[in-house]
Amino acid sequence: MPSLYKKPITDLKGFGAKRAELFEKLGVHSVGELLNFYPRAYEDWTSVEKIENLQDGGTYCIKAVLGTPVSDARVRGGMILSKASVYDETGAIRLVWFNNRYISQMLVYGGKYFFFGKITIDNYGAQMVSPTFASVAKGAMIHPIYRTTAGLVSKHISMAVEQSLKLLPETVNDPIPGQFRQKYGLCDLKQALYDIHFPKSREALENARKRLVTEELLVLNLGMRSMKEHSRGVSGVQIITDCSAEFETLLPFKLTNAQKRAIADCIADVTQKRAPMNRLIQGDVGSGKTAVAASVCYTVAKNGFQAAFMAPTEILARQHFETFKKLLANTDIRLALLTGSIKDSEKKRVRAALSEGEIDLVIGTHALITDKTEFYNLGLAVTDEQHRFGVAQRAKLLGKGENPHLMVMSATPIPRTLGLIIFGDLDISVIDELPPSRKPVKTVQRGSADRKKIYQFIKSEIAAGRQAYIVCPLIEEGELDGVVSAEEYAAELMLRDFSDIPVAVVHGKTKPDEKERIMADFAANKYSLLVATTVIEVGVDVPNASVMVIENAERFGLSQLHQLRGRVGRGRFQSYCILISDMRNPLTTERLRVMCSTNDGFKIADEDLKMRGPGDFFGERQHGLPQMAIADFADTKSLELSQKIADDILFTYKDLRNDELRLLKAEIDRLFARGGQNTMN
Repeated sequence: MPSLYKKPITDLKGFGAKRAELFEKLGVHSVGELLNFYPRAYEDWTSVEKIENLQDGGTYCIKAVLGTPVSDARVRGGMILSKASVYDETGAIRLVWFNNRYISQMLVYGGKYFFFGKITIDNYGAQMVSPTFASVAKGAMIHPIYRTTAGLVSKHISMAVEQSLKLLPETVNDPIPGQFRQKYGLCDLKQALYDIHFPKSREALENARKRLVTEELLVLNLGMRSMKEHSRGVSGVQIITDCSAEFETLLPFKLTNAQKRAIADCIADVTQKRAPMNRLIQGDVGSGKTAVAASVCYTVAKNGFQAAFMAPTEILARQHFETFKKLLANTDIRLALLTGSIKDSEKKRVRAALSEGEIDLVIGTHALITDKTEFYNLGLAVTDEQHRFGVAQRAKLLGKGENPHLMVMSATPIPRTLGLIIFGDLDISVIDELPPSRKPVKTVQRGSADRKKIYQFIKSEIAAGRQAYIVCPLIEEGELDGVVSAEEYAAELMLRDFSDIPVAVVHGKTKPDEKERIMADFAANKYSLLVATTVIEVGVDVPNASVMVIENAERFGLSQLHQLRGRVGRGRFQSYCILISDMRNPLTTERLRVMCSTNDGFKIADEDLKMRGPGDFFGERQHGLPQMAIADFADTKSLELSQKIADDILFTYKDLRNDELRLLKAEIDRLFARGGQNTMN
């Protein structure tokens, strides 16, 4: 099908330059891309209902005769209201359309049609509002519904797709070799394209979906693996001696088995492989990722190379600096801090020492990746809170050395299958246990009627010397009825319930410097209560905070709720998370029940993926993955199947450059070109 990717939309009959521009707004630039522009939904017209059985609020397909000509009338605001009546052997019903001046020309009095739409029943009887329709001669079908743009309706797109399918050659070259299609029960590509757009049955649609989803995930999976294998070549950093056991003797606490495993993974990477380490350390809040990073930094420094640890905010960088200073206090490791706010003279001194090799480990922010910062022999780059850094920033830090080792850390629990896709260019170590000193946070759900009791509880904790957070979902007044902004909320608390307690507020529009100051003051216990939006989701460590109250908890994803809960329970005190929600729909109830029943971030991530899909994990597409056309990352069965096929293909062919995989390789290149990444040379 490669030639169809070069064929413009204007080659289709009835689709000129103006319509081609509208298709471009939808990201469709060629006939080939149009065939991959899959329907967003379907109307199933294969199940036809009798008029006498129609119920209020239901959506139905009926087969009926147009019993009256369509009448048009202008109503308030100049809108055209079109009406008609239809009947079958069981009864009659009214049809209504708004602002469609062509309806009367499209429907013929006495003609027999399928009508599909939603039923409303009032004092005047039943009516179907703005139904779609087709001549009975076309037969009952499953009709595709496409994503549209102003001036280009789903029907136009459907007509263009029909023409495009006719342009397919007799035999379509299939990127998935036949032996794998047969082995895993996948239909061929040509059949899948016909059936995804115009399925004859539900079964045909499901088979087409399975084939196309699996292919897309397979292509992504193989592409990400290829990036891992070909992206960074041979490391210029030779680590000979494993110093992790020596580092462990310095610690005032015992490492968990999970921490030891993660450290061993990293040490094996840096001492035994020619390629540089590319490893994600994934662990729940409080699982001890920093100690793992410190151990690997120690080994790298003891082998004569420098290590850089980059944090997303100034306050986190300072916090990590203090932590590393304590952990490495009785060693000869030379430590420095480099952030944007330190004095210019200090920056100059640190940068000079880095370039001369007089600093072994530097902790900093984006100041580490500016052109002014140079390293003597960077051996290891560590990024904290991986999702806060883009691929380009990571690459810039790595560019400061000769293919240095890379460790990225994330406290966002992601199901393993999804992690293999998201972080396909990274090896993954999971820290799946908490230190024994950490007490699980007690989580409860309460309604807004309990707010006074909750405030009393917060006051009792503050009286005992603790601190508390209250999180609101929005900052704009009037954005949603019943949802209070952080600023309004804080003002109310300061005036009433907490008038005698120091209260601070931070939100998305708080200036970065101001936010850093407030968070630092909260960490220093200058404020007892912090009212905030989700800007505190990843933030400063405040071991003294013991209460997290989350307003309108139903508006957050499970993984986000878990991240917010992770702001408390970081000290030796019992901590609490209170979810306030008055919503009682089954999905909300189940989600909040999951939160109250477990502190295991990976269980929560699995549940979140099932219930909400991958939105929480991909948010603003910060991982740099190509845009999917049909695959859904919440579809774990397809993820696992694509993983299995990828393993099988690589076991069979060893190398994606095998000639029998040239079509599959072309699809990989096409997908990653769409996402702005090149996988293979």
